[in-house]
Amino acid sequence: MRSFLYVPGNRPAMLASALSRGADALIVDLEDAVPPAEKSAARAAVSEWLWTLPSDAPVWVRVNAGPAGLDDARELLTPGPAAVRSGGAVPASALGGVSGPAAVRSGGAVPASALGGVSGPAVARSGGAVPAPVLPEVSGPAAACSAGAAPVPALRGLVVAKASPDQVFALGELLNEADPGGALGIVPLLETPQAILAAAEMAAAPRVTRMQIGEADLAAELGVTPGEDERELLLVRSTVVLASAAAGIEPPAAAVSTDFRDLDALRRSTQALKRLGFHGRACIHPAQLPIVHAVFTPSESEIAAARDLITRFDSAAGGVCLDARGRMVDLAVIRHARRTLAYTTHS
Repeated sequence: MRSFLYVPGNRPAMLASALSRGADALIVDLEDAVPPAEKSAARAAVSEWLWTLPSDAPVWVRVNAGPAGLDDARELLTPGPAAVRSGGAVPASALGGVSGPAAVRSGGAVPASALGGVSGPAVARSGGAVPAPVLPEVSGPAAACSAGAAPVPALRGLVVAKASPDQVFALGELLNEADPGGALGIVPLLETPQAILAAAEMAAAPRVTRMQIGEADLAAELGVTPGEDERELLLVRSTVVLASAAAGIEPPAAAVSTDFRDLDALRRSTQALKRLGFHGRACIHPAQLPIVHAVFTPSESEIAAARDLITRFDSAAGGVCLDARGRMVDLAVIRHARRTLAYTTHS
């Protein structure tokens, strides 16, 4: 993934248009973007919204810190009330205001034809409306998940605000129950000095797929004022890159740039973060996406060089080989080349 676009969980209009903004993935925010008085309603609304999305929608949800984050996760991992109220069909209102004759004919539910031609016996039995998932008659969160399938098809995992080892492991246990197939991941958001010092522990935790740094909160905690080149954050950034590599997870995604108008500065900082070992960047505005994508999309020359290295290595049957400039190539270089090719898919 090259980009992760934050979307406030309490803004229905923004949720409705989020998938059309061009990001590789979304992070729906239940934490900083949502005032305390609105958190319960936002949690319920996002839980319902997730069930209206295509199963391949790349959506993560940032949950709150502490016990509230566990409550967020529990609600997200169960079918939304809309599916129950509509007798198993997804209501048109849950799809951001879909309306018209088709919705009226289906009694307010969205017909299969409006969702890309979904068909089959279940659709026929529901009178042409898309039914909610049919759950086996067992209790507990695991009831929502068949073997190997995600309990909520569009949900890719949880971003953990103000992450700590205890919170990451607690959420991991909850996911183990609700998602025995292992489809959902965890992304710790490191926002405190304690989190940076525990980065290696969290990177090695089950379910953790990558990490991010919450640099604004972290800088405030450290009393740091980053300059133009942001060298004041070099140590913490390198620590997270090192912890990720040691644990064998994806490289960390770079933190947001809060000044979405200064796109030249965004390009410079994103290029520097790429050189440091980050891959992908969190964004707060769609205007940031084209630059982030340009930086993290391998160039044609990078792709050609990676393919040449792999061909040479394979021809040497995994033994010693030289690159086009006569330099020795080892397995670590080949792993980097394979990762470069993998990034061309933006997954």
